[in-house]
Amino acid sequence: MMRSARATETASVRREAWGSLRKLPSGRWQARYPAPDGETYTARTEDDKPLTFLTKTDARSWLASVHTKIARHEWEQPAELAARRRAEADAERARSIGFTEYANRWIAQIRVEPNRSGKRRAVGTIRAYKSKVDGYLIPEFGNTPVRDIDKGRIREMTDRLDSIPSPLNPRSKFNGITRPVLIVLMMILRQAARDGIIAAAPAISVPKQESVRRSEDNDEGEFVATPRQVEALFDATPTPWAMMVLLAAWCQLRRGECLGLQRRDVEWHPDGSATLHVRRQLNANTGDYSNELKSAAGRRSLSIPKLMLRRLEAHLRDNVAPEAKAPLIPGSARSSMPLSNTRWGFIWADVREGIDGLPPRFRFHDLRHTGLTIFAREGATLAELMRRGGHADIRVVLRYQHATLERDRELADRMSDRVAAALASDAGTASEPRDVRAHL
Repeated sequence: MMRSARATETASVRREAWGSLRKLPSGRWQARYPAPDGETYTARTEDDKPLTFLTKTDARSWLASVHTKIARHEWEQPAELAARRRAEADAERARSIGFTEYANRWIAQIRVEPNRSGKRRAVGTIRAYKSKVDGYLIPEFGNTPVRDIDKGRIREMTDRLDSIPSPLNPRSKFNGITRPVLIVLMMILRQAARDGIIAAAPAISVPKQESVRRSEDNDEGEFVATPRQVEALFDATPTPWAMMVLLAAWCQLRRGECLGLQRRDVEWHPDGSATLHVRRQLNANTGDYSNELKSAAGRRSLSIPKLMLRRLEAHLRDNVAPEAKAPLIPGSARSSMPLSNTRWGFIWADVREGIDGLPPRFRFHDLRHTGLTIFAREGATLAELMRRGGHADIRVVLRYQHATLERDRELADRMSDRVAAALASDAGTASEPRDVRAHL
């Protein structure tokens, strides 16, 4: 029986001029051929699965096509061909991916991957990016293939965003929306170029940052409060939180830095002076303390001005719990929980409305600007301003140069008056008095 089966199997194999054919028990035909790599291969599909044929003629035709490919040097190993075909199909699917799917994939990617400086992005940064994606970009592009988003489509989106009135200053030409949305879009498209989904991101220039709150009718001085207005803000703020006003104005702290302070951050000295150590901030998104400040320069120690020492001492006594880690700005008097960013926002909105002379929507951050401007007027150098404000970029500090120039003019005028007075005195003792001002 075994000899008979072998004879039958041998009889079913048909030698061809090139390759061989074999009739299977199912009645279908199988083709085999010698390949250029020295191996013998059985017919397989382009996705590397076994291939059989209904008729002997079909099998023969397939062998002839493979022979032609080999002669033309177009033959590939079946496994390699299948892998290449899968890669091409994946690439085509990727190139056809819709914006919504890719944007959400990008958000998931940046949650875990470090940025260009090697640091993980802050929770607030991810949340800000996602708000632009969900609030503006997905409604604009939806399932449009990423490769179809060109300069024309981006210009249409930009025009629509530009038409949205500014929520802070309806008269402003800038709404504070277009630029950050465009930045996020270009980040997504540049990543798509790196992923090979598009050849390159469209050549779109992101407009420079313009002030939303200022208009042609405003001048820089409107956003510097007077000392009397700072005092009025302090008096109008409920007691447990009034110290926020003085910390922002006279210690030039950011909001998160104020809320991140603890009792142990105030260091008292034997002569009655005190130093404030800025070591952390309160994260506006998570409500937790964060040791990551706005920049490396944000970690700093500051001399607390004399004018607020007595009130700071009273605040510590009456409103701050005795523990070293007790929040300097508690949610309620002597609470172990800090005041939240959100709650302070409501408190501030109520307080500022009752102060005469403040510009509309005067920001809490403008108190910091006020303090740094006065600090500059007292003759602080740019380096001293950078240290006081915790700035890492000198370009940011240059905004206070107008104050140092005012101080320079004041000193120059005082010098001029002193010299003029000295010359006038000398002229009074001379035989022929001279017009000192004409001389100068």
